[in-house]
Amino acid sequence: MAKLSLFERRRRRVRTALRKRSGDKPRLSVHRTGKHIYAQVIDDAEGRTVAAANTLGNDKSGANVEAAAQVGKDIAAAAKKAGVTTVVFDRGGFLFHGRVKALADAAREGGLEF
Repeated sequence: MAKLSLFERRRRRVRTALRKRSGDKPRLSVHRTGKHIYAQVIDDAEGRTVAAANTLGNDKSGANVEAAAQVGKDIAAAAKKAGVTTVVFDRGGFLFHGRVKALADAAREGGLEF
């Protein structure tokens, strides 16, 4: 239980900081599990998901850095198709390294600015 509460504290701290500096930009939210990684571009003003990508449909789906980088490229392409170029990165309670960092770097290379 202690680890879960630490994660929740980190997630809330990150989300609060994002609200202060995001303005009206959409949020690129990342969720990571042991088997998959998920990314969504969320417009909080309207309360809807603009674009989404994950490792569920990939043949080589898994919890590795290469799969996370592919999700980053996919989410950047989907966001650009929806007309979104600037976002704020919401890492949730996850530390910014490994798969989360690979996804963020690939999204930047794909054309998203944050």
